Amino acid sequence: MRIEHLRQRLRDLGAKPCHEQAILRAWAQARPLDSGRKRADGFLSPRILGALPALGEELGNLARVLSEHPGEDGSARLLVQLADGQSVESVLLLRDGLCVSSQVGCAVGCTFCMTGRDGLIRQLGSAEIVAQVVLARARRFVKKVVFMGMGEPAHNLDNVLEAIDFLGTEGGIGHKNLVFSTVGDPRVFERLPQERVKPALALSLHTTCAELREQLLPRAPRIAPEELVERGEDYARATGYPIQYQWTLLAGINDTDEEIDGIVRLLAGKYAIMNMIPWNSVDGFGFARPERGHAEAIARRLHERGVLTKLRQSAGQDVDGGCGQLRARVVAPRTPAVLRRVPATGADLRPD
Repeated sequence: MRIEHLRQRLRDLGAKPCHEQAILRAWAQARPLDSGRKRADGFLSPRILGALPALGEELGNLARVLSEHPGEDGSARLLVQLADGQSVESVLLLRDGLCVSSQVGCAVGCTFCMTGRDGLIRQLGSAEIVAQVVLARARRFVKKVVFMGMGEPAHNLDNVLEAIDFLGTEGGIGHKNLVFSTVGDPRVFERLPQERVKPALALSLHTTCAELREQLLPRAPRIAPEELVERGEDYARATGYPIQYQWTLLAGINDTDEEIDGIVRLLAGKYAIMNMIPWNSVDGFGFARPERGHAEAIARRLHERGVLTKLRQSAGQDVDGGCGQLRARVVAPRTPAVLRRVPATGADLRPD
């Protein structure tokens, strides 16, 4: 389901723009329709009121929590089941953030990521993307949404941009707090500047060597790191939001002195933040997570050489829940995991 389909169904019921906005805003913000100053039965027609329970149930079925995996740092990974039985992952982050998925699987095939192991299964509709936010808001306050979960948002561009527009308007989320993450599809740099809601941009760099990048991200567009940074800088200056460069630290591969020199060459003086994330270990992938002290030294050296660098901890490391790992337990169960079952939660559109 897409947001536009939702809007059309409400219009077919006779909803005026103000009615449509009130209903969709209540859903996006996970609050009862009667939480405002006016009661729903005072401004909605009997026909619309009669249709709300069934519509609310349908929206609730778009995304349901199968299991929740709390981390020691206060984050929590959610395994989310969609209406057709497929599953994706969302992550409740610290400081009121949420990471959402845009696809079931992924076609980029990053060699260090569990999500891309089985390729792309299907796209998520914009309403399914927003439904992940609704689930999270039923649990805790959410003021920031990052599109860094399962999937490559640029490969589902229409649905992702529709969800971003909706969250930046009816969802009440600041535009700079909506973060579009991509490996660098050229269409992103064409479309995002034209949008009403212009999100912040995160670019998955991972290396400054074009040849190595082709190996690590085998089906990413062939854009040289230099060109990727140049396009990112243009967008950053146009929007006033610094580009967030994503760098998964792989021991002995992209944590070398040569890479540090390359990062300084590309990013020193740029309107950018380097987010370094030590790899979230997955058995059988042939990579290693660098020692914490080594990762801290890299971040410190970059900082000293003029590149604003943040060393981040991948949420889910302590619960064996890196991107794609929770879904893998359902699709191809491995060692039995202890899951904490939680009740499914959907937005209740019925008046109190």
